[in-house]
Amino acid sequence: MTRNRKLITDADFQEAIDRQSAIRVFQDDHVVGTGGVVVRFDDTLVVIQNGVSEVAYHQRRECEFFEMARR
Repeated sequence: MTRNRKLITDADFQEAIDRQSAIRVFQDDHVVGTGGVVVRFDDTLVVIQNGVSEVAYHQRRECEFFEMARR
């Protein structure tokens, strides 16, 4: 079973990086990314990598980020 935890604070994003957790990204109530890991973040941007050459940049204020952790 998968547990979803919303990432809000810098500490949340740092924990997701440390755990290498899979991330699901929503924008305007639509899934725009799933399965990648957070590789970098700041106040305005979150960078998620799905593969060696697949990198996505998401505006932090326009998206919702969820850590998908297995129980």
